[in-house]
Amino acid sequence: MSGPSLVVPASGGRFMRRLSSTEATRESMSLGPTVVVPPKHLMAPSDASEVASAMETARHELESAATPGTPPTPQESTVTDKYAYAFDIDGVLIRGGRVIPEAIQAMKMLNGENEYGVKVPYIFVTNGGGKTEQERCIQLSQQLEIEVSPGQFICGHTPMREMAEKYKTVLVVGGEGEKCRHVAEGYGFKDVVTPGDIIKDNQDTTPFRKLTKEEYENSRSRNFGQHEIEAIFVFADSRDWASDQQIILDLLMSKNGRLGTRSETFDEGPPVFFSHNDVVWSTSHDLTRIGMGALRVSLEAMFKAVTGKDLKTTAFGKPQIGTFQFATRLLQQWRKDTHGIDMPPDTVYFVGDTPESDIRGTNEYDHHAENNWYSILVRTGVFQEGTRPRFQPKATVDNVLEAVKHGIEREHKKALKEAMHNTPAVFEE
Repeated sequence: MSGPSLVVPASGGRFMRRLSSTEATRESMSLGPTVVVPPKHLMAPSDASEVASAMETARHELESAATPGTPPTPQESTVTDKYAYAFDIDGVLIRGGRVIPEAIQAMKMLNGENEYGVKVPYIFVTNGGGKTEQERCIQLSQQLEIEVSPGQFICGHTPMREMAEKYKTVLVVGGEGEKCRHVAEGYGFKDVVTPGDIIKDNQDTTPFRKLTKEEYENSRSRNFGQHEIEAIFVFADSRDWASDQQIILDLLMSKNGRLGTRSETFDEGPPVFFSHNDVVWSTSHDLTRIGMGALRVSLEAMFKAVTGKDLKTTAFGKPQIGTFQFATRLLQQWRKDTHGIDMPPDTVYFVGDTPESDIRGTNEYDHHAENNWYSILVRTGVFQEGTRPRFQPKATVDNVLEAVKHGIEREHKKALKEAMHNTPAVFEE
């Protein structure tokens, strides 16, 4: 009897053409499946037919775009149905805007360049943001020399798009220039305000910050004494903590989000949502730098100091269980649409660099999930050698390539052991 198979044929033996990193453009990325977010609740089932339709459209467009008379040479794909990978990005694949050297080889290994000839499905789950998922995918495709689809990608603020139906006028904080405004509008938020808009209306709002000429021109004019801001969303890291915190604090102490007013009870202001809660993150600097989680802690402490009351805020991203549930559905949809595998993997290997978010979230979700989530910590990011993480991973390795090798070897050994267990013994008479 043969042992259990490590690979299965791709969807119906279908051949697929993959985009190279140089072919990855905004137009080509828009043809792929988009991240499916349920309209009413984060845990609602995905609209599988919508994603499948988008995939089929992409295939037809790519085929028609090929040069007539020179069809691409197809390569048959073999994909394992037993396991999959999920990757954090900063500190795992990218550091300080530059690719970690082993990351490109790790992706090649997952795409079939390994001794077993197996391809392994994978997705990306990052707390980072400040750009559209499409823009991040184009950038990551070029950096890793592969095609990354929006159907494989979750930003920290991706789940926030379901809030667009609940709130009309919102303040969006963080990121470069007008990018976060564009992200929010792309999510369907109807009336998006930035700190620049508020400063343009009343320059005395922030005594120590004056808008540049470009910021002033890009900011939108309105009388905020006549508008109520219903919610505050911190989409990406603040570029000016002092000014952003002053504006957020003004709104939190206002009457129903109307600037220039003060609540007598300090509990009439709008809710505040953060796209993640990472206190530190890995950059090109030798030491970690403070991130959005630190801004959250600072804002809560400032509100307490000024009002004497506790401030309750909400954070998305890792390690929140909802983000891992979202990732589970995204991975299952990606495997179905791309590889024809309509079943969850037995094991998901999550590779991260931050014990407090990546490892903690993976371990906690492992207790809730129907399948196994296996945490792998790399030494290329936040984690510092010689320290003992508060949240212990299942494995600690030097880099992402070693993480991929670890999972593939582990699965191969599991398959061999199962094969030996299922093979009947042969006895001589």
